[in-house]
Amino acid sequence: QVQLVESGGGLVQPGGSLSLSCAVSGRTFSTTAMGWFRQAPGKEREFVAAISGSGGRRGYADSAKGRFTISKDNAKNTVYLRMNSLKPEDTAVYYCATGRGSSNLSYYLRSYEYDYWGQGTQVTVSS
Repeated sequence: QVQLVESGGGLVQPGGSLSLSCAVSGRTFSTTAMGWFRQAPGKEREFVAAISGSGGRRGYADSAKGRFTISKDNAKNTVYLRMNSLKPEDTAVYYCATGRGSSNLSYYLRSYEYDYWGQGTQVTVSS
């Protein structure tokens, strides 16, 4: 059974930083691409960042480029999202997800390319 457990959300002031973690079990993590998505109230879920199974390739939404960093520790079966220079518009529930199949070199941008999802962790950016 595949399980994803996110942690690290919370309340942060504008301009602050936050790190999210997602621990994965039940998959061969080293060949699993991972992604982070977010959903704000009243909006559709949107792509934030993704990383290939090996961790060597990464992709970001325009809104995340230069501020967010996705990383992957295959020894700990954990994917991270480091968020800097946070803005109120980053407020959302953040979800991690596992990419379908096996992928050492590719990452995915679309939600339908992911098969298992975490429960989500709330990030609120407010003064």
